[in-house]
Amino acid sequence: MENKKKFWTIMIIISCTFWGISGIFAKFIFNLDRSNTPIFVSQIRMIISGLVILFFSWLNKDKPMKIWKTKKSSFTIIMFGLLGLIPVQYCYFEAIKYGDASIATILQFIGPFFILFYLTIVKRQAPRRIEVICTIIAFIGVFILATHGNINHLAITPQVLFWGLLSAIGVATNTLIPKSLIHEFSPTAVTGWGLLIAGVGLFIIHPHVSASILAPQAIVPLLCVLVIGTIIPFQLFTSALRYVKATTASMLDAFEPISATIGSILVFNMHFYLADMIGSVLIILAVILLNWQPKGKIQ
Repeated sequence: MENKKKFWTIMIIISCTFWGISGIFAKFIFNLDRSNTPIFVSQIRMIISGLVILFFSWLNKDKPMKIWKTKKSSFTIIMFGLLGLIPVQYCYFEAIKYGDASIATILQFIGPFFILFYLTIVKRQAPRRIEVICTIIAFIGVFILATHGNINHLAITPQVLFWGLLSAIGVATNTLIPKSLIHEFSPTAVTGWGLLIAGVGLFIIHPHVSASILAPQAIVPLLCVLVIGTIIPFQLFTSALRYVKATTASMLDAFEPISATIGSILVFNMHFYLADMIGSVLIILAVILLNWQPKGKIQ
């Protein structure tokens, strides 16, 4: 059992690293042609990945159609796709388009704090002292990242900040909405249907098809976004949660912004200033502390 836990812990690290790297491939696609918009790439990514993951669910005999048997579960899965996966996927790509994978991923990483706000305001759950401290640390990190310490100047564009924070809110809705479904149905089926619904929803809103996505130089990065950035990590991460605690998985998610940052520096020669480093470290540290619990405190 201990060996299995170690193996799946490594799989979570690989999953999070793949998610971080996928943003770099997406940025490359956006730079190839202006018609390769975030909404178009998101449509392709989610529709194809959703169908593939649903196929895996069917192969595993998870009965993916079972989720549509009640009005409640049908409504919830539609809301998960539209209000959970669209913001966490599409808004993230918009942030990458206006900035880079590193900043977009780091801003998205504060998503757990929006979950904390929801639990505090809507569910009336009083936050622990450590949660309050972590929230302050995280938003100091966002402030430093966005302004480099100068309140009169934005170091990143307003569009990056806007879409990055929307994607962080998407992390919260993406986590909270499907909770009841995950307990009742196969997580693979839930993920597959959510991605497919989100992709189709975006296509209905904006039915745009770019021929340039079929250009030879776009095929490889697109496949990397689909396979390395979506299908493989979703499958690995979902399977790993059977053996690794959710709190541990959340802390290991720090590998996503780290890999995105290293990749952006290596591939796009991104300049990473001291203020960017301080802000990023504060955000990552705050999220790790938020999810960390000493053994004696775990109930």
